[in-house]
Parts: sequence; C-alpha cells; structure tokens
Amino acid sequence: MPYQISLQPSGHAFTAEADRTILEAALEVGLLLPYSCRDGACGACKGKVVSGEVELGSHAAGALSATDRDAGYTLFCRARPCSDLVLEVRSVTRVGDIPVKKLPCRVQKLERLADDVMLIELKLPASERFQFLAGQYVDILLTDGQRRSFSIANAPHVEGHIELHVRLIPEGRFTGHVFNGMKEREILRFEGPLGSFWLREDSGRPIVMIAGGTGFAPIKGMIEHAIHSGITRPISLYWGARAPSGLYMDALARSWTDALPGLRYVPVISDGTPDDGWSGRRGLVHEAVLADFDDLSGHEVYACGAPAMIDTARSSLITQRNLPEDAFFADAFTFANPT
Repeated sequence: MPYQISLQPSGHAFTAEADRTILEAALEVGLLLPYSCRDGACGACKGKVVSGEVELGSHAAGALSATDRDAGYTLFCRARPCSDLVLEVRSVTRVGDIPVKKLPCRVQKLERLADDVMLIELKLPASERFQFLAGQYVDILLTDGQRRSFSIANAPHVEGHIELHVRLIPEGRFTGHVFNGMKEREILRFEGPLGSFWLREDSGRPIVMIAGGTGFAPIKGMIEHAIHSGITRPISLYWGARAPSGLYMDALARSWTDALPGLRYVPVISDGTPDDGWSGRRGLVHEAVLADFDDLSGHEVYACGAPAMIDTARSSLITQRNLPEDAFFADAFTFANPT
C-alpha cells in the first residue's frame, strides 16, 4: 500500500511503498533530499517527522541521537513509512538537470599516491557527457550486483575522465583488486553522480573544509572547482591524517594557496612520532578547527571522512562554536564487508 509523503516547507509531495525508504522513494520521482552515505552513518539526511509514523532501520548512534529521536527526527535513508507522513526537510531540489547514469569506463591511469592509497583515472565514453557537481560520488558496479562508493576527486570542468582515490582495505575484495590485480585499460561500470555533498555556491559565507584521509578526494574537487570558477569566499582547509605519508597530495594542497586568494591550508597529524620530521600541527583535525575558531555562526562547514570523525566534528562545532545545523555538510565514508 503506498503512503502519501508531504514535505515542508517546500510543498512537494510523492508516494512511497512500505518497503522503500523515504530517500529511495523521493529519488525515484526526481526529488533530491539531502543525503550522502545511504547507510545511516553520516546524518546528512536527518529530518523531522511532523506527523505520521516511520520504521527506522539500523544506523550509527552519532547520526541520530536519542535526543534527536525524542524530538521527532529520523534518517530518511533508513526510515520506511508506516502511514501517511508530513516531513520537515531543510532543502529539496529537482535532480533532472543532472541525470544519474550507468556508464562503462576504462581504467586510464593507476598511480600509487601512498602505500595504501591509489589514484584511479577512469576514461569516460566519448559518446556520453557525464555531468556532476564538485563533491559528489559514484558507485562502481561489481559483476555480482554489489557496489563500492568513491568520491570524485576532480572538478566538473575537467571533462572526459573522473579521478578516484581508493584506500586499501584489509581483505577488501575490490580494493584488493585495485592494488594487486587491476591493469590499465580494464573496463569497469559505474553509476552516478550520487549524493548531496557539493559546494553551495549561492552563499557568501566563509567556508571551513575538514578532510580525514581519503576524505580529501571530494574536497580536492571542490577546491579545484573554486579555483576554476573564481570563487573568492575565504576557505580554511584542514586535512588530517595519522602520519605525514597520509597527506598524499600535500604539495598540491599547499600550491592552492597561491592559486586561490583567501585559501588557508592547515595539515594535521594525529599519530606521528617524534622522528617523523613533521613540524606542523598535531592532534585530531576537528580539534585544530576548534582551536582556530571561537565562533562559526556565520560559516559553512564541509566535512568528509570516517563516520566517527564526522560525528565528532558535527557535534563539537555545533554545540561549542555555534555552527548552524543546516550549515554543516558531510560525507561519511562507510565500507562494505568485504570492501
């Protein structure tokens, strides 16, 4: 039995079957609600149930707290309708302008950026134009129907290929193949673009970007888009890794301060050793942001990395630095088992 779903304040409405999540049903009719991981890990799709009942699937505690649930909030990527619903959603857009496609591609380049990070450059079909927004991701489609999600690391104006940064996961099925068996000219299939993690260009607020590990990939796409588009908003980029080798494109990030007026780059190491030669900031990357900003009420934050980092950054920046909840945009990396 389909249920009627009404969205406030946009006024959009659609129907959803009981076996579909609210996000799935919205995407099927061309409505883009905020989302990223689709796994209940990042909290990007959090919204309020004004009326009606939902069944909430498994999710990370940090993405939806007990206080959130008591206040009527849910995660649209994990919630299925049990009745007609009225939902409060902070932003709703139409997805028709940039179609989601399933396309073949060819591995054009493999470059080891670190011991556990591989750059894959995928050549796109000449007959198809692939559009996306800086920060979005694609799903690599495996032969058995499974998917692996990776952020696009280049900007949209670079046509003809997309760049992915793949971290090796222990016993990972796909990532193990990337590091041990993949060859140039190999054919893959992907679906995209996906996600609502992209640079909001209709705002003039200063930006803080927080990347953890290969969470640098979509941030790289955003920065390169900002350079290409001549965006002049102040941007503070914080990139955290366990050791200096984890900052696998540190020289590139440092070069951006010359290419983009107003960009400040702060690399941070959390688990380095005294003899690693590192003379920069140490500690957790979100703590560096807390140390540098007393008030973020007029800023936007874009964060990408592990769910724990996203949860901690969101909570601390909102509660301790007055960041508005609707000014925190995130993409949390979750891993299939095996990846």
